[in-house]
Amino acid sequence: MMRGPEIITMGCRLNIAESEAMRGLAHDRDDLVIVNSCAVTAEAVKQTRQAIRRARRARPDARIVVTGCAADTEPQTFMAMAEVDEVLPNRDKLAFVPGAAPIAAFTEHARAFVEVQNGCDHACTFCIIPLGRGKSRSIAAGPLIERIAALVDSGHREVVLTGVDVTSYGTDLPGRPSLGQVVERILRHVPSLQRLRLSSLDSVEIDDRLFEIVTGEPRVMPHLHLSLQSGDDMILKRMKRRHSRADAIRIVERLKAKRPDIAIGADIIAGFPTEDEAMFANSLRLVEECDIVHGHVFPYSPRPGTPAARMPQLDPALVKDRARRLRAACDAQKATWLDGLVGTTQYVLVELSGANGHAENFATIHLRHPRESGDPASASFSDAQERQLDFRFHGNDVVEVKITARHAHTLTGIPQ
Repeated sequence: MMRGPEIITMGCRLNIAESEAMRGLAHDRDDLVIVNSCAVTAEAVKQTRQAIRRARRARPDARIVVTGCAADTEPQTFMAMAEVDEVLPNRDKLAFVPGAAPIAAFTEHARAFVEVQNGCDHACTFCIIPLGRGKSRSIAAGPLIERIAALVDSGHREVVLTGVDVTSYGTDLPGRPSLGQVVERILRHVPSLQRLRLSSLDSVEIDDRLFEIVTGEPRVMPHLHLSLQSGDDMILKRMKRRHSRADAIRIVERLKAKRPDIAIGADIIAGFPTEDEAMFANSLRLVEECDIVHGHVFPYSPRPGTPAARMPQLDPALVKDRARRLRAACDAQKATWLDGLVGTTQYVLVELSGANGHAENFATIHLRHPRESGDPASASFSDAQERQLDFRFHGNDVVEVKITARHAHTLTGIPQ
């Protein structure tokens, strides 16, 4: 029997935060399916349509509402779908809530995702998100701290600050407080918060204050995801990015010099219009030069209404192949990094399943009981099996784990 609405979340961490808020608002609607869409790529829109069709087959009598960025950028696409009952613009998804969004329960995640900022004032030529999200706007520190404190009081050990352009935080607020300043205030006023993680950052906007926090504050996790997009200067200019290849390499070198255990993630686009093989090779080399161990590779897809869609396009098969090669480079870099963690001790936030978790550096850890054996990739952890193994930890626990092996992209460890 369903309890409350079914929320189908596509895309980014900001969508996760908003989805949990919607779950709280519509908690008594068992007949409702909300699809929180993503428009970052054409593939994301395609996956949203597929999710809608699956939802209708699974719940033929439910009311299906589509919201999110794709609902703003391509409303007619979803209005034309027979499975959809309503298309709700992004601006209206939480419009019936007075003031700030409600505290989310985060019933599917140990980490709590908190929106600190929304929208974007930049004009990257490939990006349609400003059309779906609007201008940059920030949540004031007071309500933000109250929300985080409530999440910690409810049992969350880790909070992720998320948004569309997180490093632009505060430019629309009185006094123009920076992201570094609001992070300082959160840490000061919520002393019981164990782990604070920052979502995707624009590397060129990491100022000295933020740099000192992420490299010197132990409660800020040693894991940064950077919006790099390309490793070639000409492509970066055509994307209208505000950093150069040298800038990206320099900030990573500085971060690792000050905090050697910091893990770097990055968004990289493969096959941007006009990208030749030499330009692509620069992106491939960037994976190693920036030690990217959490790579998110996107094959370029033209988004109608963006300047890049009017540029000379590459053959889709070539784009797909370059994305494959980039992912392979990221996988190899990650494997080397994970191998280096075998034998170390990591502090792991246990996911709600009780079987897996994430280290401070965001490595995925399979939690192995001393009596368990075998490759975790082939293990299936039902509730009965977890009880049989008599795990001494539960979802949202932070446990000390000795890493014993790597299996593909996952580490295995035994809680101490």
